[in-house]
Amino acid sequence: MSRARKHAVTQSLSIAALAALAIALWAAWLGWDQHRDVHPDGSSTGPYEPWQVIGLVVTLLVPVCWAAYRRYFPAAVLGTPIGLAIASFYDWSDDGSGLFMIGVGMVVVGSLVASFLVTTLIRSMRGTDS
Repeated sequence: MSRARKHAVTQSLSIAALAALAIALWAAWLGWDQHRDVHPDGSSTGPYEPWQVIGLVVTLLVPVCWAAYRRYFPAAVLGTPIGLAIASFYDWSDDGSGLFMIGVGMVVVGSLVASFLVTTLIRSMRGTDS
């Protein structure tokens, strides 16, 4: 196998691994909490608490930083958004209004921007030499 082909396979596997990890972390942090909290005044919040979302973001930073540090730049930028897109689509697709796709889109754009910024920061700190 040529070096370029081996590199492409490694990058593809890294993207798949980060996507699978993002799905697993979504399930661990957000997948079990499916009920809205109704307050005495009749308003509702949820289903997620802020600490759950913060926990998800912090634990997703670790594999993104690792991939960027190891120079798996496509995986660092694309893996997490792909996994979060799949997880949020699966988790929210039972919404009858169809508005869940707006939320999925926001998750994808937000995670893509965040992973790109983190990857760019690590890449600039580490340098681009091989």
